[in-house]
Amino acid sequence: MAPSASRRSAALAGIALTVGACACFALLDTATKLVSATLPLFMALWLRYLVQSLLTSAWVLPRTGWRWPRTAHLRFQALRAVLFAGTSLFGFFSIRAMPLAEFTAIIAATPLCVTLVAALWLRQPVSALRCALVATGLASVLLILRPGGSSLGWATVLPLCMLAMGTGYQILSSLMAGREEPAHTQFYTGWIATALMSLGAPFVWTRVDNPWVWAGAFVMGLSSALGHFMLLRAYAHTTPATIAPFLYTQIAFAMLAGWAVYGQLPDGWSLAGMGLIAASGAASAWLTMRETR
Repeated sequence: MAPSASRRSAALAGIALTVGACACFALLDTATKLVSATLPLFMALWLRYLVQSLLTSAWVLPRTGWRWPRTAHLRFQALRAVLFAGTSLFGFFSIRAMPLAEFTAIIAATPLCVTLVAALWLRQPVSALRCALVATGLASVLLILRPGGSSLGWATVLPLCMLAMGTGYQILSSLMAGREEPAHTQFYTGWIATALMSLGAPFVWTRVDNPWVWAGAFVMGLSSALGHFMLLRAYAHTTPATIAPFLYTQIAFAMLAGWAVYGQLPDGWSLAGMGLIAASGAASAWLTMRETR
């Protein structure tokens, strides 16, 4: 395969993996909103991380001969797990206080932050046109939120903290993608996060008799494991700047989940924002094809 065709194929694979990851994250947020109405914070997160870690271990350990996966960057693995846990912690509080679509729209500013950090800190080339496409995605988020609406206020501090930690998490993920096996990275992230949540879970443990709550906890762990693994694989295929616009697709998935589960239909402004996000993503895909010829 020619180098340009190989790069184009890798970029498109990264985009497809990113969209799949966003679908998993929307499912994760929906399950989290349902489970958080019943379970305490640390208990819910501990169950999520435990299920995620067990599923990841079932994939990783048979391929390592049932030996502990090796890593040459344990400190970065630990930092990634801390950022992961912090992102989930702020996300858990945020999703309790806000509607699902509005919550997702705020954290969808992450691609802009990732692209800027990739350009300014990682020195990765980012064209002016690609920056304009990411900015269009951010403007679409503001169109959905409509400053001055009921979703803004003190509650935005929580997702903004999640935004900062999520940006660091994704940048670190992109740095580690070419240095560590993605499944091994996910193995360490899951178990370290589980250990962190174990510090608080015993003190808030609550008896649960409803099997649907346990099913929701399992869905949280499964969708988290799949989503983060797919995103790691996406970063291994292409650059954060290429992936960034497609992270906005999580808004569309969140709106679909909000309609299916809560009967919340997006209004005209929200639909316009979704249309702009889709147009931005399509234009970015065309730009990727053009740049990799």
